[in-house]
Amino acid sequence: MKKLSIGASALLSALFAAPSFANLPQLVATSTISGGDTAWMLTSTALVLFMTIPGLALFYAGMVRKKNVLSTLMQSFAICAMITVLWAVIGYSLAFMPGNPYIGGFDRIFLDGMLYLKDEAKLTVHPLAASIPEGVFMMFQMTFAIITPALIAGAFAERMKFSSMMVFMALWSLVVYVPVAHWVWAPGGWMFDHGVLDFAGGTVVHINAGIAGLVAALVLGKRVGYGREAMAPHNLVLTMVGASMLWVGWFGFNAGSAVAADGRAAMAMVATQVATGMAALAWMAAEWIAKGKPSVLGIVSGAVAGLVAITPAAGFVDAKGALAIGLISGLVCYWSATSLKHMLKYDDSLDAFGVHGVGGLIGAILTGVFAVKEIGGVEGSVMTQTVGALATAVYCAIVTFVLLKIIDAVMGLRVSEEEEREGLDVALHGERIE
Repeated sequence: MKKLSIGASALLSALFAAPSFANLPQLVATSTISGGDTAWMLTSTALVLFMTIPGLALFYAGMVRKKNVLSTLMQSFAICAMITVLWAVIGYSLAFMPGNPYIGGFDRIFLDGMLYLKDEAKLTVHPLAASIPEGVFMMFQMTFAIITPALIAGAFAERMKFSSMMVFMALWSLVVYVPVAHWVWAPGGWMFDHGVLDFAGGTVVHINAGIAGLVAALVLGKRVGYGREAMAPHNLVLTMVGASMLWVGWFGFNAGSAVAADGRAAMAMVATQVATGMAALAWMAAEWIAKGKPSVLGIVSGAVAGLVAITPAAGFVDAKGALAIGLISGLVCYWSATSLKHMLKYDDSLDAFGVHGVGGLIGAILTGVFAVKEIGGVEGSVMTQTVGALATAVYCAIVTFVLLKIIDAVMGLRVSEEEEREGLDVALHGERIE
């Protein structure tokens, strides 16, 4: 086993380019807390939490049928509560504490040992987190752990049992999200040390969520009546409001990932806004040409596609790169969420894969194309980015499939056809919108 491990490490070293984050300060044992950085990170943490509740909850709820609105809102809210507890108990420790290249250690189980109040002489768990309390860093990362499984729910909306969904999300978070977060973001993680760039979660969040969503959609099968019955969104006002909340909250997601109130955060904010605007216009234009009319659902979907694609690149590209990423992601995600889905005949209810999976893959690879050395990127890292993205996709797909099959065998995944036709609001929660 030891010889195999040495051989695997040598192979990875040959495949990957120089380590990313090489321009960042090395891990240090002590630091001085910055009030400005801490204030910005507290704000960013609140913004990212705002993305899930109420942002994503409303975005998804507006796109389902009226009989499933409450159940869709419930999914986001319940996932938020559950992942909060799991992250505090074990998830944060396994993701960010020193361990091995594939998983972290147990130093922060139940958050033991965290120094909440002391302003200095603290352990820095990440080279970017040298000027904020560890508790703030832990909370910021918690909000990422919350939104990722919540995104997956869009792929199987309107047909999964709530009990099975909760079990799946808990297990998935611990055996997929946590290891991948360690690989990519923790010093010592194998992707971190081999140069994979992911500024704010294109790989950890969006590729992970999108691939898991696609696998879930395939395993559960199509909704009853899919392709034969009308399944138009219930309320696009909710979707527009939710998308707007996502756009605003995303500044905490991307600019907050600088983990400081500095020029890099400013650049990440610029890149985020520019790419999002470009992607929204690109999707709108493509739809206008193809269908004769631009839609509300189209422009907000384009904006989210741009937000997704710029996420891994936000701290590494300039405005020109952001425009290019926005344009490409808007056009390609429009195609994947419309033509590709119908060509392959899978029911990704709310386009979790079409937007987040495809947008995440585009953003991760294009980060290597448009990264600017002076901003902090590693130029010429396309192969590194591609291998990192594909490794994440393969691992996520395999483990997600296994988890779903086990849960299906033990407790079943889908509601009955009768419950699905009645609507999950009444069937699973005993409530309805009048």
